[in-house]
Amino acid sequence: MKVKGKLNIDELKKKVRSEEIETIIVAFTDHYGRSMGKRYDGDFFLESVVDSGSHACDYLLTTDMEMEPVQGYSFANWELGYGDFHLIPDMSSLRIAAWLDKTAIVLCDIHNEKNHSQVKVAPRSILNEQISKLKQSGFSAFAATELEYYLLENDYRSLHESNYGSLKPAGWYIEDYHILQGTRVEDFTASARKFLKNSGVPVENSKGEWGLGQHELNVQYAEPKEMADRHIIYKQCLKELADEMGISVTFMAKLQEGGAGSSCHTHISLFKGEDNIFNGTEEYGPVKGSKEFGSFLAGWIKYAPDVMVFYAPTINSYKRFVDGSWAPTRLAWSRDNRTAGFRVVGSGKSFRIECRIPGADCNPYLAIAASLASGLRGIEEKLSPPECFVGDVYAAEHLPHVPRTLKEACDIFSSSKFARDAFGKEVIDHYTHFYKQEIKAYESQVSDWERKRYFERI
Repeated sequence: MKVKGKLNIDELKKKVRSEEIETIIVAFTDHYGRSMGKRYDGDFFLESVVDSGSHACDYLLTTDMEMEPVQGYSFANWELGYGDFHLIPDMSSLRIAAWLDKTAIVLCDIHNEKNHSQVKVAPRSILNEQISKLKQSGFSAFAATELEYYLLENDYRSLHESNYGSLKPAGWYIEDYHILQGTRVEDFTASARKFLKNSGVPVENSKGEWGLGQHELNVQYAEPKEMADRHIIYKQCLKELADEMGISVTFMAKLQEGGAGSSCHTHISLFKGEDNIFNGTEEYGPVKGSKEFGSFLAGWIKYAPDVMVFYAPTINSYKRFVDGSWAPTRLAWSRDNRTAGFRVVGSGKSFRIECRIPGADCNPYLAIAASLASGLRGIEEKLSPPECFVGDVYAAEHLPHVPRTLKEACDIFSSSKFARDAFGKEVIDHYTHFYKQEIKAYESQVSDWERKRYFERI
């Protein structure tokens, strides 16, 4: 079915000729999930980039948040001279960027300049590899990522200049499902829904969430790579729309102490042809499903600690995992129980597993790749899930806890045989170095918290 806002090459040519489209954004994501790339003149894109692709400096997969090139990567470094990698536009991702004037956007795979193979450490490549393994196993999948975010009345520039003090949420009481509070920010949210819909990102709904100024906007599920692409377009659209309106939106996992964290609940179901193969007659407590369902669930749970860095990639991510906060803290599954890390929901074609561990700060290519890899390993190993948990998982202290810090998660990831088998040594070494640099950056900084606590009284 044709998705509104998506374009094929013939449609793009017509829009460029008629000057409906003048600019093409050629983009990819870095480790953090940020959109990087170039803007091209429409005619030049059609003449040169469609067939030949583009280029960008390979240091972009070795930088920190401040765009400083970090040493210690074998992929790119000063000794190798920081050359280019090849950006190959995935024309199936081509869409109108409706929130921008006369602009389209296409997402790229990253290829090696010398041998033209996919760069293994690029986030989209990592997901592509897991999709290939999925197909080799005879399956296809659908995925959805439910993003939460905070909307603030402050603009980005003033927040930066004030060192992010005096945050003013767009709401002054908890507004979960609250229509009145939602109406107060409908100028932003309605625009976001409209622009996403017109940019090839079909929208389901929006609602207030549990935090002050917190909201959720849900888009329709899709095949894994398309869903990750939608996620990236979603975040770019909302940030740029907020910037244009003089306000701000943040996808931090934990904005303030005591407040609700922002999640990226990730849903997956497996299919063979038109059939959801999670459906079946095996009994898993109150749930009936197939053997593949049980094993996929078991693998996803078992290997969650091994790939936690892909679900919770920053220091801030782990401040979200607080008992009684709507974020999961323990590894258990349930039927429609929001205290569990894994929640089984839906029926028929919509029967699926929801993992509630990823935060809104995750890179969707990595989070979905980790989810598929874990579930597929469960099927390969014919694992059986633990018993379905009934009750308050927060109170179940006997259950295994999710990793509590990025350091703990990184140590598990770097030594995980499963992760090394699933993603390869090159990926594990590269991302271990990336997360260790994030930890090092945090540990070396002096914070306002430290000055307030120690300046006078220590």
